[in-house]
Amino acid sequence: MHKTRIQTNAAAPVLGTYSQGIRASGDIIFLSGQTGRNEDGDMETGIEAQTHRTLANIDAVLNSAGCTRGDIAKVTLLMANIKDYKVIDQIYAAWLPGDTVTPAKPTRTAFQVPALPAGALLMIEVTAISPT
Repeated sequence: MHKTRIQTNAAAPVLGTYSQGIRASGDIIFLSGQTGRNEDGDMETGIEAQTHRTLANIDAVLNSAGCTRGDIAKVTLLMANIKDYKVIDQIYAAWLPGDTVTPAKPTRTAFQVPALPAGALLMIEVTAISPT
């Protein structure tokens, strides 16, 4: 299997020894968990702002890989508080492309975790299938 690093300055910088994303064997794109940090590394305030920034970061890394949100196959949503699920899901649902753009919504797993890096309230990990 051949792996290529995906990197963009349009999303938050990494906090450790990992890549923003990896293209595996040319077709499968794995994104590291994205949070509500902006390009300068500062965390947005509140669940709504962090959700919007997290999704913008996903867009930026996908774009760097030549993909769009319509190419997403699998999503993992981690939350510091499960009570935020409804707010996150409403923003996420509006962010997803309509069914006319993609044949099906991505699969998704969502759960609460004890803590997330840098005080994040949510983290979203994505796997996409490259259209090229």
